Order: sequence, then C-alpha cells, then structure tokens
Amino acid sequence: MWRLGTFFHEMAYGLLSVFIPMYIVTSAALGGLGGSLFDLGLITALSVVFTIPAAYFWGWICDRIRRYKIFILLSFLSSAVILFLLTFSFAQNLAVFAALYILMSVLHIAHESPKNVLVAENYSHDQWGRAYAVYEGVTEIGLIIGLGIGFFTFSASISFGINAIHSFYVCSILSFIAFLLSLFFIADPLVNFERRLVGMENKLNFVNSGFQTLSKMWRGNMDISGFKQTRFLGFGLAILFFTLATSVFFTPLPVFFTDYLGLEPSLVFIVYVLCSVGATSGYFYVRNRAFGGNVKSRISRMILLRSLLVFLTVVVVSLSFNALALSGLMLIGLGFAFAVYSILMLCNSMALVPQGKTGIIDVLASLGTATGSFLGPFLAGVIGYLPAFLIASTLFLVAFVCIKLLS
Repeated sequence: MWRLGTFFHEMAYGLLSVFIPMYIVTSAALGGLGGSLFDLGLITALSVVFTIPAAYFWGWICDRIRRYKIFILLSFLSSAVILFLLTFSFAQNLAVFAALYILMSVLHIAHESPKNVLVAENYSHDQWGRAYAVYEGVTEIGLIIGLGIGFFTFSASISFGINAIHSFYVCSILSFIAFLLSLFFIADPLVNFERRLVGMENKLNFVNSGFQTLSKMWRGNMDISGFKQTRFLGFGLAILFFTLATSVFFTPLPVFFTDYLGLEPSLVFIVYVLCSVGATSGYFYVRNRAFGGNVKSRISRMILLRSLLVFLTVVVVSLSFNALALSGLMLIGLGFAFAVYSILMLCNSMALVPQGKTGIIDVLASLGTATGSFLGPFLAGVIGYLPAFLIASTLFLVAFVCIKLLS
C-alpha cells in the first residue's frame, strides 16, 4: 500500500517530463516561456547540479537519524506547493521559473534514497530485485497515466483554448495526493539490519574465496581469479556515463519530435508512452527472473543494447525510412533496457555501498544527468540533433567499457 503515494507522484512527473521542455522553448504567444534550447539545457543542468550535494545529504541524514518517511513527505509536499506557485504570473519570467524549478528539484530528490532504503530494509536480500522491480513497475504505470493526462491537457489547450499552464495545477494536485497517501501508508522500519547483514555476507564470502584460493595454491594451482573482490569503481563510473548518455539523448528529445519530425506537441506524450510501456515490461520481466549468475554481464548487455538502439534511431531518421514509427519501436527497446539495467544496478550498488553512504548512488546519477542535461540541448543546437544522439550512443559504450574493465 505504501507504493500508492509514489504512484501518484510519478503521474505528476510523467506529465512534467515532456511538458517542461516544451513549455520552456514554446513562444510566450502560445503560453510558454519563449526560451531556447540553450535555456532548456542550462535550466535542466543547473537543477540537477544543485541536487548533487542534496542527494548525498538526504541519503546521509535519513540513515543518520534512521527516519525515512519524513523525507518522502517533504519531497511530495514541496513539489505540490512549488508546482502551484509556477502557475502565478510572477513565475512566467524565465529566471524566476528557473529558480523555483531548481528549488523543487533539490527538495524532490529527498525521497530517492529513503525509498531505496525502505525496500532494502523491508525485504530480504534475495528478494531485493523483485521488490525493486514491482516498485518501479507500479510507478511506471503511474508515469504512463501521467503522459496520458498530458496528451489530453495539450489537446484541450489546442481545441478549446485552455492554457497549457494548467498542467501545473494538475501536477500540483497529484503531488498533494501522493503526500496524503504517503502520510497514512508509509511507516519507518522498526529495525535496520538487512543491509548490515548483506555487508557481512559479502565480507565472509570474500574471506571464504581467499581460503579456497590458498588451498588451490597449496595444491599447485596458481589460478587466483576466484579471489577477485567486486569493486564499486567500475559500477560507479558506469552509472555516471550511463546517466550522462541518457540525458544527452532524452533532454532534447521532446523538442526533436516537434521541431525536427514535425509532430504535434500533444502526440509527443503518446510517443513517450511507448518508452514507458517498454520500461514497464522490463520491470515485470526482471521480477520474474532469478537474480543469481553474473549480474555484471547482464548489466553490461543492457548498456550495450541502449547504445545500439540510439545508434539505430539515428540511422532510421537519417534515411527517412518510417522514421517516426521506427523511432517509437526504438523507444520501447530503450525503456525495456533501462528497466532491466536500473533494477540490477540498484540491487548491486545497494549491496556494495556501505550504510550511511547510499546517497553516493544518487550523486553519481545526478552528476551524469546534470552534465548531459546541458550538453544534450547545447549539442543539438550547435551541431544538430542526430550528431548529438551519436555522441550519446558513444557515451553508452564508455559506460559499457567501465563496467567490463573496472568493476
């Protein structure tokens, strides 16, 4: 039941994920801010830059006081309030909008580490993958509904002259509902011990591998490959470059569909539904799979798949061969690959990162997102959309190399 809050929260942010980029670059005459691609990249990047220290702080403080519910409530309530403020006339200024949006981002990320910890502490280690998959699958369905709401909101703004800014009212209400549901249904764990047990298990497994290796060496077998300890360095760099590549590709994507492919703004929401459908299928695919075996290999395959799909998107658009339809299919695959990657990476990272430092995962993701959020629109404006997407594909390959060679 505690997932109901995040379900409504994702409905709001599903709508905003497409609405915000188009709102910033749409002319003032059509109800937007009249900004440029550079403005979009700068605002998005700054909002994420400010979340980097915030992400680490929220992860540290929630583990420090061992209270998680209060930070989730803070995230949802602050989003509701700030989204409501964005509807006022003073927020129609680009600088004021940017300031409020950055503030909302800093407070919004307060729920990320706590929700990861709640899943980790409420389920045994062998159930983490399935629990995270169910959580993300449910919230992804909420995101799909949010995209549908965005489609009808934009359609109404075109057909009946309703100002698209009313989307902020809708998102504010959804965030407040998320706050109320979380207030009643989320409870902090009575005792936090599951992550400690996982850390102890990893250390014991490493010691056991050491004794087995010594035993083999005593018998003349010099193979020490089984005595290699998994390092977070490779996984951390993979998170950084993966989110960097994702942001370079996805930040200018709504504008790409409207400006480059000539799609109606309301239909962009439907295109994004395809990506969420792929992600939802990925989450439930992971849920029904065993989590043993070589996790590193599985993660690297998903990263490689994302690189290939972005490259194929560039190819089909360049050739103008059913560009829109095939791009939609690529988005389904990109969503699926992201879902599988995110669950496997989150489970692995939560097991490697010590208690009290869970925010480092969000810090690395935010750093990549901030850089990519600026580079994506900037590169699209300077060298064009397709070359920018090729750079994103290359960055996915860099993430693949990091996890293969450095972890």
